[in-house]
Amino acid sequence: MRPIYIVVLLLALSFSAATAQSSLSIPQIMQGQDFTGYWPSSPWWSEDGKTIYFDWNPDKNPSDSLYKYVVGSNGPVKVTPKERRALPPRRGTYNEAMTKKLYEKGGDVFVLDLKSGAATQITNTIERESDAYFGPDEKTIQFTSDNNLLSWDISSGVITQLTNFKEGSAKKPKKLSEQDEWLKNDQLGLSKIVKQRHEEDELEKEIRKADQPGRPMEIYLEGKSVSGIQMSPDGKIISYVLFKSADNTHNTMVPEFVAESGYTEAINTRTKVGSDLSKREVWMFTPATGKVMQVKTNDLPGIKDKPDFYADYPKLDTMKAFEREVFSFGPFWSDDGSKAIMVYRSVDNKDRWITLLNPEDGSNTLLDRQRDEAWVGGPGVGWSMYSPGDIGWLPDNKRIWFQSEETGFSHLYLLDVESKSKKALTAGKHEVYDVSLSKDKKSWYFSSNEGDFGQRHFYKLPLEGGKALKITSQVGSNDVTLSPDEKNLAMLYSTANKPWELFLMPNKPGATMKKITSSTTPEFEAYNWRTPEFTTFTARDGTEVPARLYKPANPTPNGAAVVFVHGAGYLQNAHKWWSSYYREYMFHNFLVDNGYTVLDIDYRASAGYGRDWRTAIYRFMGGWDLSDNVDGAKFLVEKHSVGKDKIGVYGGSYGGFITLMALFTEPDVFAAGAGLRSVTDWAHYNHGYTSNILNTPVLDSIAYRKSSPIYYAENLKKPLLIAHGMVDTNVHFQDVVRLSQRLIELGKKDWEMALYPVENHGFVEASSWADEYRRIFELFEKNLKK
Repeated sequence: MRPIYIVVLLLALSFSAATAQSSLSIPQIMQGQDFTGYWPSSPWWSEDGKTIYFDWNPDKNPSDSLYKYVVGSNGPVKVTPKERRALPPRRGTYNEAMTKKLYEKGGDVFVLDLKSGAATQITNTIERESDAYFGPDEKTIQFTSDNNLLSWDISSGVITQLTNFKEGSAKKPKKLSEQDEWLKNDQLGLSKIVKQRHEEDELEKEIRKADQPGRPMEIYLEGKSVSGIQMSPDGKIISYVLFKSADNTHNTMVPEFVAESGYTEAINTRTKVGSDLSKREVWMFTPATGKVMQVKTNDLPGIKDKPDFYADYPKLDTMKAFEREVFSFGPFWSDDGSKAIMVYRSVDNKDRWITLLNPEDGSNTLLDRQRDEAWVGGPGVGWSMYSPGDIGWLPDNKRIWFQSEETGFSHLYLLDVESKSKKALTAGKHEVYDVSLSKDKKSWYFSSNEGDFGQRHFYKLPLEGGKALKITSQVGSNDVTLSPDEKNLAMLYSTANKPWELFLMPNKPGATMKKITSSTTPEFEAYNWRTPEFTTFTARDGTEVPARLYKPANPTPNGAAVVFVHGAGYLQNAHKWWSSYYREYMFHNFLVDNGYTVLDIDYRASAGYGRDWRTAIYRFMGGWDLSDNVDGAKFLVEKHSVGKDKIGVYGGSYGGFITLMALFTEPDVFAAGAGLRSVTDWAHYNHGYTSNILNTPVLDSIAYRKSSPIYYAENLKKPLLIAHGMVDTNVHFQDVVRLSQRLIELGKKDWEMALYPVENHGFVEASSWADEYRRIFELFEKNLKK
């Protein structure tokens, strides 16, 4: 037995020596912002443009505090609770002259005079009033209360109810039979007294109606809920949205074992992909005539088109034409109220229509149709059927602007609703983000990754197009909030190895950036954080795949390496700004200190690289996204002297899914893997995300069978760590429970599961983070450094 003890001792000493090679420790870096420092977020300007407000927590309070920086002062100061309560919210609506602002606070409506700074409270009720805006000719202020639209007359102060929505169904008068109708008329003809009383009753009804002029017509909701109530700018039409909740018999339940009550509590969460969906309809009401009608959707071109994937299923492909369900958005009115557009998204999210609405009959004239056999999406377009995307009118009341991936990348377009002519204002192999019109309506502002997918810069573009003016220039990402007069930028800026800080900069190219905050801790600053090497490698189909590479100063030949797989699928991480995976970034520095090479890949499906990159995983998750990571491992072996049998893989959420697919379908590529909060079977994930990529399990079982790791578990032969929060309401704990049962039945031995009883999808407790990443490191130390 003595030799065994010696081996165990040597292994222990070897592990201890490895961990000692870094000045960092896993418990330290897994403290998150308690270690790095709390960076600022959510900046917004005071209405006079003299003060920047932002959330910040340099004191490490239980939650962020509100801070302010007065332009020209020495530095930021904390806003007192009294001052914070007196501040108007950052969001609101303005009148045409931009002299007044409407906002909701505490469930009541206020109007702020921007010149004097005086606020007038319009409502003071127990009910919540919201969605306030200036009515026709700015003589009224309209708002929603108790699911009805009300109007406050600015001059008289009178509040008028404009709609009268009622729960349930209208009680229709009982229709008399032909026999009963004859008997009634005969009696009225025989008796003068009976006829007189009948006429008096009818007259009294007319008098009561005349004594209550202007009462809005009752509209019954028929079991639906109402929202989005708005009046057209000319005051003639009121539109509203009716929402019918899906009647699903099964919602998923997540048990909470460590609950405050001491009992196991049930958390009701989402349904699974393919469950019945809620319905969203847009209706219009004309008060002058009492006309109520639904905006039509059956006249949309291609509404009966069958998706291409039906060809794989003969019963679907040969069935008769059908009409797809849609989500309706709008109407979006021109400023003068003369025109309105609608946006429609098919429930299968393969179509988005922009139409000109005919308010007389609710019909549509097509302006733009974006069709995608995978799914419609991209920056400014929206990920799913639940979003209309960014869209608006130009001041001429003839043209609209919107974003589309028509060319393969999301760009800004103008479209004349009369001539139907369309013009691209931006173009090229890059994305455009966060488009807005300047205050004078003569220019556009937006962010873009033009010239470098790994950076985001702020641009200004003439209204009719032309050459965009690049305003920011520092390497990294620039998240800009314009001052009200558009003379200054409040900017959150970061680089790959420096967290976000708040800067102030004049709205001019090349202007000096003034740093407002200093957030990082002395402990964080004591370490020399690496800037990863931004590189690409060639995938098997010839595509250049972006990645971040971390290498030891003197890498060991035939050394160990780790491939990190970011989560979310549609997310970018191989960029030049501070990562949302900042704990992983610090862990990668720790790994490099301990001799590992680390590769962080923006595989196919990642954000920032256009439509074809985004949809490359359609009907096969675990296809191109996985092969990019496998090709990344090959790149490490061929170009960076990494041992072929010394590569590990790990990731969380979508990254956990790819880790499982890697170990189950490419069992000879990776020596070990850690799947964190992993999807194991896509038929058990949510609808909004999954149906875009894989359609639904009933309609496209082939896609789900190809894409779900649980079906490939028999191929596991390398060590696997499964880690999951037990109160995960996103990727449910049930996912890994089902997989574990499958592994048990298959007789698999080299796997283990770490459970976290109080953690949701995104871990919160530092102790949980530290335990999880200790296990990941130990897995790699044991299996990659043999």
